[in-house]
Amino acid sequence: MNNEKFYLTTAIAYASRKPHFGNTYEVIMADAVARYKRARGYDVFFCTGTDEHGQKIENLANDAGLTPQAYVDGVAGEIRGIWDKMNASYDYFIRTTDAPHVAAVQKIFKKFFEQGDIYKGYYEGWYCTPCESFFTETQVVDGKCPDCGRPVQQAREEAYFFKMSNYVDKLLAHIDANPEFIQPESRKKEMVNNFLRVEGGLQDLCVSRTSFQWGIPVDFDARHVTYVWLDALTNYITALGYDPDKTYEEQSEHFKKYWPCDVHIIGKDILRFHTIYWPIFLMALGLPLPKKVFGHPWFNAAEEKKGGDGAEVKMSKSRGNVIYADELSETFGVDGVRYFALSEMPYDQDGRICYTNVLTRYNTDLANNLGNLVSRTHAMTKKYFDGIVPAPAGDEGPDAELKAAVAVAVRDFAANMDTYRIADAAEVVFSALRRANKYIDETMPWALAKDESKKARLGTVLYNLLETIRVAAVLLTALIPDTCAKIFAQLGTDRTAWESAADFGALECGKPLGEAVMLFARVDEKVVDEIIRKREEAALAAEKAAAPVEKPEGCALIGIEDFMNVELRTAKVVACERVPKAKKLLKLQLDLGYEQRQVVSGIAKFYEPEALIGKKLIVVANLKPATLCGIESQGMILASGEQTVRVVFLDPETPLGERVR
Repeated sequence: MNNEKFYLTTAIAYASRKPHFGNTYEVIMADAVARYKRARGYDVFFCTGTDEHGQKIENLANDAGLTPQAYVDGVAGEIRGIWDKMNASYDYFIRTTDAPHVAAVQKIFKKFFEQGDIYKGYYEGWYCTPCESFFTETQVVDGKCPDCGRPVQQAREEAYFFKMSNYVDKLLAHIDANPEFIQPESRKKEMVNNFLRVEGGLQDLCVSRTSFQWGIPVDFDARHVTYVWLDALTNYITALGYDPDKTYEEQSEHFKKYWPCDVHIIGKDILRFHTIYWPIFLMALGLPLPKKVFGHPWFNAAEEKKGGDGAEVKMSKSRGNVIYADELSETFGVDGVRYFALSEMPYDQDGRICYTNVLTRYNTDLANNLGNLVSRTHAMTKKYFDGIVPAPAGDEGPDAELKAAVAVAVRDFAANMDTYRIADAAEVVFSALRRANKYIDETMPWALAKDESKKARLGTVLYNLLETIRVAAVLLTALIPDTCAKIFAQLGTDRTAWESAADFGALECGKPLGEAVMLFARVDEKVVDEIIRKREEAALAAEKAAAPVEKPEGCALIGIEDFMNVELRTAKVVACERVPKAKKLLKLQLDLGYEQRQVVSGIAKFYEPEALIGKKLIVVANLKPATLCGIESQGMILASGEQTVRVVFLDPETPLGERVR
């Protein structure tokens, strides 16, 4: 045990939409690391939160008819709700609209300006609104953003820029002197070769905008708001109470205790901002740099096929393949979702997710391997020893192999967690659990129970199984905490500390087991097949709804003279009734203000007569009268559609008889 501090963060989630599974993976991974470090005795501070400014949010709020603040309040609450549902044990949830953060960012911006790191100029180039990023002509790929693949637009506006070139050499020296600073190694090479050591050098960074208002105002230049990356990145220090008016030595004890950060856990797509711009900002502030930035891979959606070997595509709402963690947990439980996320993501390659993959991983590892092992062992101890933990005798047969497998799991689990190889850490534990299931087949406790002379051997076998389960639960608490708490309760033990994992034999003999509970009920394939069917139907419906309306053929063009010959007038329905023996027709009495008209219209299938009385609409007033079912019609009302007809209604305040132009 130790009392060292450990400060870790996730990237703060952008408060534009509900986060999909790929976004949620990051906070689950960070939580596993935080829980592991706490178990090892570290004083952990785990920070996450929401990034709430920018043009994209301003546009979404306008589309929703909300103020930007009201919009982000709703989305930030949804994000935090999902983090909580996934059992994230964060210590602080920061929002970039928090008043202390806003005040600190304004001071940081002014400090940079006053010390000559920021200057005013004009930006002209390509801009990606979803990514809130500017790109040069050479960076844009076929008119699209190199990061997200969406179209970019030309932009020109007054802006402040940060002189990145002032700190490039210092940053390169830091990266060379600290080989573990950027992980995995492949990510480091990408940052250095593609951005830092390039012809022309690192470009200065735009740090303010004038084309929208939803951002932290630059308090000495009212036209400008702080650009999202200077705003968002500084959350890692403002969350600790950083005061820009003080030196590092003068900061609060809380800040100095946890800064520098031990690891920023982020997605690989924002590595450039965290390993180049963020360290340079910190250098300009005179603060130590983070010890490590870990850029994890993505979860990509895979087509739903048996075996999970379908084609892989990026998760996208437009493709209808988005999976949300909270919805997934309705079928597989929170720990089922956590385990899939942590066990399925490789160290430096993208993971694959679809309901079929989750089902396979859940049933194979959790229901069959772990759940079945706990259930069988508990039941046999109840049956053969009245639920009392038996005392082990000497080792024989495969006992040593089982204990060796458990010892390897303890050793390798720690080594993998320390290097953020979470999936590998999960695998070593489940390898030991598979060995325990094999141990049951080798020792055959049910056969030993038939021979009273082998009672001691039976006790040894069951003890070894119970102890293997306990050690596995100690390790897996970082990954599936609720499940492990249930395991400890079934074992009737309080030997849950990390140190006890290395001490095979810590489970107390002679103590009664707790009550048995099912850990993971096997999920039937038919349940998932039905979910997949409904998702595919919803995706097809969404695709159909989003399909562009085809231009009707055969529409002859007319001149303005022809259009002006059509006299459209406003009118009010004063009476309406069905036309006898005509299912489609309604007879309407219209008041045009200057005269009354009778119009017959084929809208009876879509409107009840009484629903139209008092409505104001548009009538073609100079149409030649026609006779329909023996009734004269003196015009035509305007409506849209063919399969479904919708009358064009007017504002109730519209005067009667006005000409529509």
